[in-house]
Amino acid sequence: MSRTPASALYWRILGINGLIFAVGTAALAVAPVTVSSFVLLRELPVLVVGLAVMMAANAILLRASLAPLERLTALMARLDSLRSGDRLEAGRNGDLFHLVDEFNAMLDRLEADRSISTAVVLDAQEAERRRIAQELHDEIGQSLTVVLLELKSVVNRAPDEVADELRNVQETVRSSLDEVRRVARRLRPGVLDDLGLTSALTALAGDFSGTGGPRVTRRVQTGLAGLGPDAELVIYRIAQEGLTNVWRHSGARNAELSLTQDDDGRVVLRVVDDGSGPPTEVGAGIHGMRERAMLIGAQLTIGPANGGGTKVELIVPPRGAVFSCRPGPLRSPGGSLRDRS
Repeated sequence: MSRTPASALYWRILGINGLIFAVGTAALAVAPVTVSSFVLLRELPVLVVGLAVMMAANAILLRASLAPLERLTALMARLDSLRSGDRLEAGRNGDLFHLVDEFNAMLDRLEADRSISTAVVLDAQEAERRRIAQELHDEIGQSLTVVLLELKSVVNRAPDEVADELRNVQETVRSSLDEVRRVARRLRPGVLDDLGLTSALTALAGDFSGTGGPRVTRRVQTGLAGLGPDAELVIYRIAQEGLTNVWRHSGARNAELSLTQDDDGRVVLRVVDDGSGPPTEVGAGIHGMRERAMLIGAQLTIGPANGGGTKVELIVPPRGAVFSCRPGPLRSPGGSLRDRS
């Protein structure tokens, strides 16, 4: 039967104490050292030295054996559920290396389960976005188009005194139709499927610039290599959420959206604004950005920008290289994010 960490520590403490007692007994038996029934003053140093040696030996043994517990406690205190790969290094000589190994294995299982669950949730979210966007385009969009055509016919036959009012109604309906189409594009990035990531981000920046919010400048590199469909969708969604946060919360007047690729193959997305600075609390939007970044093993940081404002930076490693040791699978049991959307 293999020894447990508790039994191993028990036998080591028992052994070190037994050794000390054996050495003490041998010293009394063969050395000119005696201890009276009533301890004499000259015999007191012998007892004190023996006790000190025993306590020191036990302290050294316990400190060395229980040191992994301190590192384990520190890891539990700093552990972030959305930052994988943080593990303890287990030495083969410690009494608690079995505990450290089991704890690391537990983290592996939890991160794998969390990655699969997150992928399933995001798959369902993308599918629902596509369904709603399709209904907006096919149902509401077509109905508003029919209304516009009918209004145009009525305006042509209406008397002059009501024709102007009908034209105002016609413009209102046309604005509503444009807004419905804009919402549908945000829900389902059809341009991402049709024209690619570069065109999709360019269109996204143009949409936000035309909403009356901050002026968005873009610097999007073409010809990006090594990005799969999952990574492209994650980059697009994080850019979309970053610009949405700028528009809703930052109070910024200007923002910049950039997408570049380093010489080593890393793709870097940045959304920078000159607003009020990083958020003090993590909301659902930022939490969702972190979950998406985790699925492709990317590194997401949100912090202050140079000169004020907020900088959102996503670094996507080349295929086959990840920042975290265990980023989780890119595909859920039902397929990839794009397959299900």
